[in-house]
Amino acid sequence: MTKKIIALMLCLVMVCLAMASCDGSDTSSTDASEQNASNVSNAETEVNYVKDGVYRVLYSGELSTLNYLTTSNSNEMTVGANTVDSLVEYDPKGALKAGLAESWTYDEATLTWTFKIREGQKWVDHTGAAKADVTANDFVSALKYSLNPANESSTVQNLFGKIKNAEEYYNGLAFKDAGGKEFDDDGNEVATWAEISFDEVGVKAVDNYTLTYTLVEECPYFLSSLTYITYLPVYGPMVEEMGKEFATAADKMYYCGAYYLSEFVPNEKRTLKRNDLNYDADMVYIAEIKYIYNAESEAVAPDMVLKNEIDYADIDTEVADDWLANEEKLKYISQSRASVDYSYFYCFNFDPKFDAEYEPENWKIAVNNEDFRKAVLYAMNKNALMGLAEANNPEEYVYNTITLSTFCTNNDGKDFSALAPFDGINATKTGDAEKAVSYRDAAKTALTAAGATFPVKMLVSYNPNTTSWDGECGLLEQQLETVLGADFIDVVVVAGPSSNFLTEVRRSGKYAFMKCNWGADYQDPETWTDPFYQESVDDGYKYNFMYQSVVDGGASAEVIKGYYALVKAAKEIKSDINARYEAFAKAEAYLIDHALVIPYGASPAGYVATKLNTFEGQFASFGISTLRYKGQKLYDHFITMEEFVNNKNAVEGK
Repeated sequence: MTKKIIALMLCLVMVCLAMASCDGSDTSSTDASEQNASNVSNAETEVNYVKDGVYRVLYSGELSTLNYLTTSNSNEMTVGANTVDSLVEYDPKGALKAGLAESWTYDEATLTWTFKIREGQKWVDHTGAAKADVTANDFVSALKYSLNPANESSTVQNLFGKIKNAEEYYNGLAFKDAGGKEFDDDGNEVATWAEISFDEVGVKAVDNYTLTYTLVEECPYFLSSLTYITYLPVYGPMVEEMGKEFATAADKMYYCGAYYLSEFVPNEKRTLKRNDLNYDADMVYIAEIKYIYNAESEAVAPDMVLKNEIDYADIDTEVADDWLANEEKLKYISQSRASVDYSYFYCFNFDPKFDAEYEPENWKIAVNNEDFRKAVLYAMNKNALMGLAEANNPEEYVYNTITLSTFCTNNDGKDFSALAPFDGINATKTGDAEKAVSYRDAAKTALTAAGATFPVKMLVSYNPNTTSWDGECGLLEQQLETVLGADFIDVVVVAGPSSNFLTEVRRSGKYAFMKCNWGADYQDPETWTDPFYQESVDDGYKYNFMYQSVVDGGASAEVIKGYYALVKAAKEIKSDINARYEAFAKAEAYLIDHALVIPYGASPAGYVATKLNTFEGQFASFGISTLRYKGQKLYDHFITMEEFVNNKNAVEGK
């Protein structure tokens, strides 16, 4: 039996994990203690976990910051997710439960949420020693820190439009030196911001254990927002004492989560130790997590697993084929838990900032032509591209929508990605050469008239540290140039920097066409508009810089404004969840139908070697839940494929 057939047989027993759906109606008084769910155990090896064990894992990408209040990088969020608790959290089945808040209520008349903070929880230092009580004031301090422009939080915009006066306070400080006036790049005044007191921001410590958030407007998904990094607390007195030194080392921050950071030596190691003073310490089974730096971790980790030197490794498809066909190595391999928390899509850049050799002005003409974008869309064979990461069943992970299935359902139980506006989108065939050529011919006529030259150079960038991305770009080049012709398009694949890739490439606009991703921040389809929707030039960068076409009066300006109008209309629907979801579906379908963005899919449930049953961990398709180790056990052996299926069935109730 061939390796591929063995792998396929094992994969066929898998089905995508059904996520707990959102209901969008959480306005009544809620006692969170009623929502606690039982822990999910390894179905076959429950007694075989290592009590108070040490979990060892390699890493190659070093953290650039420990400051969880400023980072938007998921790798860097892992420290904050495990060392600082949130008001609410999610159980292994995706059900909301109590965290640092024991209960909460919502007053619709005043748009105010009130949380009762559990008493007795401690802040500890890097040795685990108690330093102070966790109080409502710590959540106030966190928002005040994030809302100070000097602290350069990259997630602060998650507070805007939600917390009353958060944006006004932030901008009042940001533009203070300009006399409260905000100007665009051409020096035109676009807004005036009066400096206001922080007391006017909608977060208050009523007493030490009563916290309130007052919203700007009705927000049907606010509770789910609280599991995002922006809403974690911080010990205010320490922040004030440390200033710019805060969170620059393990001993320069306090912790109140399941773990504390005991040591951090860049490019060497970092260690998390169980916080025995945490209110939920009995649910923290792994005593210590050792991150060991190795620049070649991707290559050496599988062999170190076989030697039992580490407890986790990602297994790429070629190695997986070998292990699945080897009776001894088969004992070490399983799969990761399927996830819909990140959606992948290809972005066209409407404001190219790359070098002149790649002809940015010519690209700008081409990208503003819808027929050109659709030619690219239909020339791509997404199944073949996905096959580089998942050879056995790539179609399972390819999507025609940005919002992935099972992310949430409306009040009738209808999955958002299957709502009526997506009917035509979901029927789209990938790799349709006939359509691609038809759109190419139409585009060539219009582009020639607009002054474009051929072939159009398309700069495609990738991060060399990301497994198989280079191969995917190479296959993309082959697809586009084969179907559309090398005389029409010249795909130029360039490796970006291995560090600070997002800042240096995507955020700087140094690409023409690139695979990007977005992780949901809360359980509502509005979250999937965040990379694209923009109301004005001062909203900051968006993934594909579409707003530049509006500013320039480009050929796609009216289409782009049409998308913005649809999103704005959807955002204004607050209480009627079915109508809200329908409106967001129309906006997303419009975005895709005009090929402003090309949906790609979800991360395949890759092969891994692990001693953890990930189905015991917290789970949600947004926020930081899946980054947490709380609730997981370290087993005395590597999870097998058979155990993986049993564990999966257990969490699904099968």
